[in-house]
Amino acid sequence: MDSFPGWYFDESKMAGIDFEDIAQVEAFDCKQTSSTPEKEQALVKRLGISSGHTAIDLGAGTGTFAIQASLQGASVHAIDISQSMLAYAQQKARKMGVTTINFHRAGFLTYEHNDNLADFVITKAALHILPDFWKMVALLRIASMLKPKGILYLRDVIFSFPISEYESSIENWIEQSSMPEGEGWTVKDYQMHVREEHSTFAWIIEAMLRRAGFEITEANYLTPTAAEYICIKTA
Repeated sequence: MDSFPGWYFDESKMAGIDFEDIAQVEAFDCKQTSSTPEKEQALVKRLGISSGHTAIDLGAGTGTFAIQASLQGASVHAIDISQSMLAYAQQKARKMGVTTINFHRAGFLTYEHNDNLADFVITKAALHILPDFWKMVALLRIASMLKPKGILYLRDVIFSFPISEYESSIENWIEQSSMPEGEGWTVKDYQMHVREEHSTFAWIIEAMLRRAGFEITEANYLTPTAAEYICIKTA
């Protein structure tokens, strides 16, 4: 961060999990039930990622999506702020015989894309680390990495419940989604997410996407607390 002004947001100071602790990285990977090889392979095919494409995975985590995209022949850049996450992802890739992923230690606000403009940018369960001002900055930066008509896929904790029902909606989400310690995300994990991270409302994210130069071609509200978007860069 030395080359950035003093007011720039520091993505390395994330709430919650210590992603430099390899034991926590391994535990995180086990909890990622929405990011299995089978589900990520299905997403790769749904988006149409294949040989000849360049894909950027922002917030690549333990690398499951990046590996599946690479197996389809795409040139993949996997970006994460955690060196332990990247090391774990590289180890997973080697075990799968994948040696063509470019790994970068960086974040939404610091990654510099020096390759050809990308056909796809994918970010899943990561943008919420940024406050809304910095989400907008991140989306502008993502747009600059994409070819005209390139595709952004965004999935995250995004709130689509009525604003006036925020208390009951959050309580219901935690009650229905939390699991016992050692089996998945716990009550404390979800409480920490709401208290210390920066998930926001769907109407805010959608306005940001449009202002960043994207057309939302598909919006799916998976639950009142999760959404996914497929967007095309309009210019």
